[in-house]
Amino acid sequence: MNVTEVMSELVLQLGIIIFAVRGGGRLVKLVGIPPVLGELLAGVIIGPYALGGIAFPGFPHGLFPLGEGALAVSSELYAFTTVASIILLFSSGLETDLGLFLRYSVVGGVVGIGGVVFSFTLGALTGVFLLHTGFMDPRCLFLGILSTATSVGITARILSDQKRMDSPEGVTILAAAVFDDVLGIIALAVVLGIVALITGGEGSLNAASILGIAGKALGIWLGFTVLGLIFSKKIAAFLKIFKSTFDFSILALGLALILAGFFEKHGLAMIIGAYVTGLSLSKTDIAAVIQERIRSLYEFFVPIFFAAMGMMVNLKEITAPPVLIFGAIYTLVAILSKVIGCGGPALFLGFNLRGAVRIGAGMIPRGEVALIIAGIGLASGVLDNQLFGVIILMTLVTTMAAPPILSASLKINGDGTRKPAKANDSVVSEWEFYSDEIADLVVDTLLKDLRTEGFYVQMMNIDEGLSQARKDDVSLSITESESVVTIETSIMDMPFVKTAVFEVILQLNETIQKLKDSSDPREMKQGLLDTGGRTNEDLLSLIQMECVSLRLQGNTKGEILAELVDILADNGKLEDRALVLEDVLEREHIMSTGMQKGIALPHAKSDGVYEICVAVGLKKSGIDFDSMDGDPSRIFVMILAPRKSGGPHLQLLAAIAAVLQNDDTREKVLEASSRPQVVALLTKKH
Repeated sequence: MNVTEVMSELVLQLGIIIFAVRGGGRLVKLVGIPPVLGELLAGVIIGPYALGGIAFPGFPHGLFPLGEGALAVSSELYAFTTVASIILLFSSGLETDLGLFLRYSVVGGVVGIGGVVFSFTLGALTGVFLLHTGFMDPRCLFLGILSTATSVGITARILSDQKRMDSPEGVTILAAAVFDDVLGIIALAVVLGIVALITGGEGSLNAASILGIAGKALGIWLGFTVLGLIFSKKIAAFLKIFKSTFDFSILALGLALILAGFFEKHGLAMIIGAYVTGLSLSKTDIAAVIQERIRSLYEFFVPIFFAAMGMMVNLKEITAPPVLIFGAIYTLVAILSKVIGCGGPALFLGFNLRGAVRIGAGMIPRGEVALIIAGIGLASGVLDNQLFGVIILMTLVTTMAAPPILSASLKINGDGTRKPAKANDSVVSEWEFYSDEIADLVVDTLLKDLRTEGFYVQMMNIDEGLSQARKDDVSLSITESESVVTIETSIMDMPFVKTAVFEVILQLNETIQKLKDSSDPREMKQGLLDTGGRTNEDLLSLIQMECVSLRLQGNTKGEILAELVDILADNGKLEDRALVLEDVLEREHIMSTGMQKGIALPHAKSDGVYEICVAVGLKKSGIDFDSMDGDPSRIFVMILAPRKSGGPHLQLLAAIAAVLQNDDTREKVLEASSRPQVVALLTKKH
């Protein structure tokens, strides 16, 4: 094929992969399985050994034909997976908490070393036993390395959901995972060196050559890590020269690519260089910003990597009885080696049996790290398709088994330590405000002021109201939950936090007073029913016949509002009727929604409604609704929208107002004899 054909095939494949991994990840997430496994399975399904290998017109070898050599995918697609693995490990390095690593370096180090030594030994011995070969066989060494890998992303999510992230078990797992990553990466470098020596015929394998390989790998890794940490602030200062957060974030990734290439040239895996780059920048104040800015690249590239790994799985070979038996034994060994290798040492480091089981369970998942190493083994020819299938089985089972095991152990009552754990030096301050809106305003203003102070601010989770601000050694974790704002930082920095919040509240008080002095909402309300407003048929289609009442029974404002809420509740539109009515009355208390010309547009945002909905009611005799012109209100349109999620709440309000400003339309609505007729008039379909 010429270059144009190769590129057209590549872009077509990428487009299909993107849809497949998004769909696969979403489907498995619905049943509580990590999306990464859905992405992996999507790759298996569309790969060359399954649907991707089916020939049809224009594609004689299928959409995903088998690649050349050991790879099941094309070299062009594999190049994408290489870049993806670098982005993945660079992000992992950025997420490493060095402070946590140092604080729990002794306990986490012992637990991590125990897990690596135990897992590597048992993993390699499993290969010796089942492959009937020697311990130094490259296949056995790779099985050992793959058994050491730990991916605690899933574990961290479980700990976070159960508020146990800062527990002794939680911080020990995270610190041990750092040691696992470091030692596993060094071991990978050593094994790659040994494999190169064996397969290249460059000399005999003896203790001296192994020590030489280990010394070189350790020296390069340790040297660059130490230099990176020493000069991390200078590197960050250099990147900041480029001002734009997008510029210096992409340049940071560029450094990771350069170091990855350098490490590969010197016999170490690319992912080691990428991890070192991320680790070096992890303690700088721009780390969180880099993570946020490269998130889109991460979300694009990394699922492609998992899909490509899935494509390399030969379904016929992986379902063969010998592979299933090998996979079952290897998986069982992989689980037990972490539980015993990590949990065992914890028993001698202040943890009881309960805590030791939690730590062991938290270290079980292999995840993306194992897949990257397996891909390296397959590409180098050390692993064949059968062994690669064994590794996929192990990865799937360990990743799926860890959450229920850890969740069950965390639900057991009691501490995991023999003695009460000492608190860390972080403190929390909490402020409760009148409403969600005020809390939103305070947080938004605070984040703006922090940026002015030179802080780098990252929205960690918009839905959960979690933000992080960092500048040099100062780190703030800001959480907004409804009307409560919570800030966590070190004891030394809490006075600064309290000062900043005080200044924000003082500033907002002055601003709100100026707003009151300079504008009159009642006067502004007069212009809300101006003629010529935009009507939107798509928005107006939210008015449904079953939510229309031609004869409201209420004789007071409160009764009418309750009746409209009941209409929506009776039609299954509400999650919490009482909460919705409370929010509607609160909005009405701020200022009446009685307009003019007999129209009232009560509306509110509430956590008691899950999607935007509309109720329409008519009261031909009219009632006093505190309208602007003093006339009784006769047409009532209530609009409710969820408080947190976005939606065209105000646009719908304006569209209905635009329809009802027409005198002829209002009269016809009041004279309507059926609900379909009212809907047709309000949606302009008459």
